Amino acid sequence: MLAKNSQRYQTLLRVTSSSGLCVILADFPPWFLRAFGGLFGLLWGSFLNVVIARVPLGMSVVRPPSHCFACKAPVKAYDNIPVLSYLLLRGKARCCGAPFSVRYMLVELAGGALALAIVERLVLPLEAGTSAGYGLAVFLCGLAFCLSLVAVAFIDLEHLYIPDAVPYGGTALGIATASFRGLTFTEAAAGALVGFLMVWLPFDVLYRAIRGKTGMARGDAKLVMMAGAFFGWKGAFFAIVAGSVQAVLAMIFVLLFRGKIEDSEAVARERAEILAEIAALPEDERAEAEAELADDPIFEEGGGGMSARLAFGPFLALAMMEYLFFGQRLVDLVFVFPGGGS
Repeated sequence: MLAKNSQRYQTLLRVTSSSGLCVILADFPPWFLRAFGGLFGLLWGSFLNVVIARVPLGMSVVRPPSHCFACKAPVKAYDNIPVLSYLLLRGKARCCGAPFSVRYMLVELAGGALALAIVERLVLPLEAGTSAGYGLAVFLCGLAFCLSLVAVAFIDLEHLYIPDAVPYGGTALGIATASFRGLTFTEAAAGALVGFLMVWLPFDVLYRAIRGKTGMARGDAKLVMMAGAFFGWKGAFFAIVAGSVQAVLAMIFVLLFRGKIEDSEAVARERAEILAEIAALPEDERAEAEAELADDPIFEEGGGGMSARLAFGPFLALAMMEYLFFGQRLVDLVFVFPGGGS
């Protein structure tokens, strides 16, 4: 009886699909979904480079169109092909020969690789009868999540700050798409609140009361809030724990091989510019400006030792993407209680 019903169901799917009433994932071969996902991710990875380069400077990501940062000449469409253009131009601008960072190619490759991973881990495992529209929604949601975290990682690594638009927008997206991950809206909203409080209370409120300064940037708390919105409180807790472990390992590695953690050129330049502006203010305004900016990590000089400042956003982002792709396995490893339960 079950076999007969299953056969009838598959027949119904084929008839419904062929009649144009509903397009399902089974209508597309896996190779097509993988190719579509990878190419789509590469294209958005290219746009992500614009976001990473312009947002910290307060520039629009739409206008002006892509241009050379050295000579300001517009970039031709054929010189803006993800990965391929970088390789053909050997990392130099066609217009003036100025070199541009390998980061551009790495971000594009990350976009393609993450999109392919989303297809593999989140889309292909869906039931064959799942509508193509639902599969596309799952794919786009996962891609938006991952690409926003890639942007956060590179911006925080270079500028020591996390744009509010990412965690706020990501939290709203996480709550709105909670059902994609088996959560209710209430569970997602509660996870976001718990995630924020898990960082804000101990590392901002309590740490400030004891040490007179914040122990972790509020942007990190907002990013954990986004993790809670997507995965609930367990996902937020995992992001903190796994992010911290990976950050410590990275810090040890850098200290062993370089001796100290140095600031990026962008941070050093921005600090000098801001300090020069503050020094030019009248004395009363200068004290007020210094007080307002006291918690900004850009004003803490980098140095050696385990107390050295390190951008935490990239490690939170990495932990959140790890949870997206390997969530339940990671939960089983982290949330282990006596008796072998999780």
